[in-house]
Amino acid sequence: MNLICQEITSLIKSRLPFRNLRDLNELNLGKNKLFGSIPIGIGNLTKLNRLGLFINNISGSIPVSIGNLRDLTELNFIENKISGSIPIAIGNLTKLTKLVLNGNNLSGSIPVSIGNLRNLTELNLGENKLSGSIPIVIGNLTKLTKLWLFVNHLSGLIPVSIENLRDLTELNLGENKLSGSIPIAIGNLTKLTKLGLFVNNLSGLIPVSIENLRDLLVLSLEENKLSGPIPIAIRNLRKLTRVRLDENQLTGNITDAFGVYPSLVYIDLSYNNLYGELSSKWARCHNLTSLKISNNNLSGNIPPELGEANKLVVLHLSSNQLSGEIPKKVGSLTSLVELLLANNSLSGNIPQEIGLLSALEMLDLEANNLSGSIPKQLGALVKLLHLNLSKNQLEQSIPYEIGHMGSLENLNLAENSLTRRIPQRIGQLQRLETLNISHNNLSGSIPTSFSELLALTSVDISYNKLQGSLPDIPAFHHASIEALRNNSDLCGNVSGLVPCSTMSYNHQGRKSNHVILFVLVPLSGTLVLIFVVLGISYMLCRSGEKTEIQEREVEIQNIFAVWSYDGKLTYKNIVQATEEFDSKYCIGVGASGSVYKAELSTGQVFAVKKLHSEPDIGMQSILKAFTSEIRALTEIRHRNIVRLYGFCSHSKHSFLVYEYLEGGSLDSMLKSEDKAIVFDWNRRVNVVKSVASGLCYMHHSCSPPIVHRNVSSKNVLLNLEYEAHISDFGTAKILKPDSSNWTSFAGTFGCAAPELAYTREVNEKCDVYSYGVLSFEVILGHHKRDLISSLFSSSSSSAALTARNLLLKDVLDQRLSLPTNPIAREVISISKLAFACLKENPHSRPSMDQISKDLSVAKSDSSSLLNMVTVGELIDLKG
Repeated sequence: MNLICQEITSLIKSRLPFRNLRDLNELNLGKNKLFGSIPIGIGNLTKLNRLGLFINNISGSIPVSIGNLRDLTELNFIENKISGSIPIAIGNLTKLTKLVLNGNNLSGSIPVSIGNLRNLTELNLGENKLSGSIPIVIGNLTKLTKLWLFVNHLSGLIPVSIENLRDLTELNLGENKLSGSIPIAIGNLTKLTKLGLFVNNLSGLIPVSIENLRDLLVLSLEENKLSGPIPIAIRNLRKLTRVRLDENQLTGNITDAFGVYPSLVYIDLSYNNLYGELSSKWARCHNLTSLKISNNNLSGNIPPELGEANKLVVLHLSSNQLSGEIPKKVGSLTSLVELLLANNSLSGNIPQEIGLLSALEMLDLEANNLSGSIPKQLGALVKLLHLNLSKNQLEQSIPYEIGHMGSLENLNLAENSLTRRIPQRIGQLQRLETLNISHNNLSGSIPTSFSELLALTSVDISYNKLQGSLPDIPAFHHASIEALRNNSDLCGNVSGLVPCSTMSYNHQGRKSNHVILFVLVPLSGTLVLIFVVLGISYMLCRSGEKTEIQEREVEIQNIFAVWSYDGKLTYKNIVQATEEFDSKYCIGVGASGSVYKAELSTGQVFAVKKLHSEPDIGMQSILKAFTSEIRALTEIRHRNIVRLYGFCSHSKHSFLVYEYLEGGSLDSMLKSEDKAIVFDWNRRVNVVKSVASGLCYMHHSCSPPIVHRNVSSKNVLLNLEYEAHISDFGTAKILKPDSSNWTSFAGTFGCAAPELAYTREVNEKCDVYSYGVLSFEVILGHHKRDLISSLFSSSSSSAALTARNLLLKDVLDQRLSLPTNPIAREVISISKLAFACLKENPHSRPSMDQISKDLSVAKSDSSSLLNMVTVGELIDLKG
């Protein structure tokens, strides 16, 4: 059969007549790379009963000669680039049972001759550019079980003749321009399991006859102009799993409109004019994951029984007229990811129990009448991305526990009555992009920790009682005066504010020397300043002299957050926590030092890198590694780069103190059979993207750029959410125009770029090569050094040929099942980019900026490439 396929493929590409294939009864060339048009000569294969050219790159029109294939029972051309109209001759194929043409560029109207195909059981013309009306003769196709005409430009009415299709189980006419009402005759299609009429211009009532569709699983009527009440008969459709009636003009009382649906998973009634109260019956839909009834006119309380719907993931009740308190039982919805209750009339306190919703990512309580304080328990919502408590009557201070929300991207506490100072811990929200705390009564200065908020793009602190200088970060540099106005005494280089240089020293004097040092160290580009800092820390460690920290808030417990804090206490605590660096606390050993886990009496946990001090290493090389690592890390602030909290240079022990990442190294994750299985494709793709983001920052956002020189899976650490952090900058090099070479090799053999072996030239492309190896390692499951060398060998050895002929699916980590779309597309893109990074010529490798951008853009590769394309072909496809 392979030879026949090859011959047919060759014939199609060459457009030669099918002289020798007249007895062929089945032709299946699906899922290949065929291009060009369908040969006219295909009409000569008159004995064909099955023709499949699906999922290729075939273009041109469907030849009229297709009408000669009168024995054809199945015709499948899906997902190509076929254009033009459907030929009238298609009506000659009266034996057809399946006609599948979706996913092309077909235009024109549906030919009336299609009514001749009375044996059709499946007609799929979806995702084309067909126009005109649905022909009345569609009612002739009485054997149809599936009719899909979705995503076209069809207009006019739904023909009443559709009532003849009594065997129909799936009807999808969504995303067209159909108008008029839904025919009452739709109720005759009693075998329907899926009805999709979404995104059209349908108007009028939902017919009561819908009650006859007792087998209906999916009802999708959203984004039309349907009006009137929801038929009470819908309560009888107990098999429903998905219901979408959103974005219509429906009216009426929904209190008793719906019943109890044992299988219901998703329902959306949003953006209508429905009124009534929220029924407690929803709690008895035990499989319900999404309940959306926002932007209606619901009144009354949120029923406490709703807390029994323990599979709820999404609860949207915003923009109604709900009143009363938020029930405490909402804390039982532990699977909840989105809780949106904004723009209602809810009152009382925010329940502390919301802090139990550990999976929550969105919490929006904006524009209610909520009072009391913000519960500190919200700090437990470590996965929260969006928190909006604005336009309420909340009082007292912002709880410092909000600083524990490490994933938070948007924080809006505006238009409340919050008082006191802004907590320093807000500066730990390194992913924060938008911050609005305007129209409150906050006082004091903006915390120095705000200089850490490098992801911040939008800020509004107006109408408070804040004073002092603005943080030196882009979000404040680019802020408008409207976002800063009406405060007590702010200063900064923003039009409308007084420059800080004109203010008296006494006013700014509260910023003692420890802050000046904190700001200068990260900005320093000179080795001299690093030695000054090392000297200070050395003296502090030895003598125990203390530097007073003024205005230190009670909640600041991180003793490494301020560089000149009590060195003696720092040194003593670390030594005690590790019992003089006992081996039982050791969690890793590298070339320049050993890493220990240090848990302080405060409960904080850090990773401490103690530098080797063996005589054969030599103090000079130790100091070089030490200063190099400090220098690199003090200039870096990025979510995918490990954070340095403090350091100490002591005659007995010299060490660096980092954030502790519980997930361990990427290397150990991949080597563990149990961990590797949990480390699924989605997490692996995110790790590859995170490392790219970190390296892109080092190469393109640092001035001068920084080359890591030792990118490997051992130096990529993971947190509990499997987010990657690049670590170990002991070999990092600050790139300067007058310095391009180092004399000693630094890096991990097998991961380092080949040019380092003979030129010692260090530039960003060295990291790019290592990144390619690391990406390869992540998707293959381990480092296949022999495979990499064979793939890029210039020889035609059997090993090289074998390596290049391997199917992509066969080299992926076999401990996991093959990825499926959409993640499969990203795995393929990563494979291409990884191979591009491994090119021998450094100048031919992409930049990390280009890699990061390519990874952030959705690719159109099909997951079928996993099963068809070879590794060698991917190398040729790279870039």
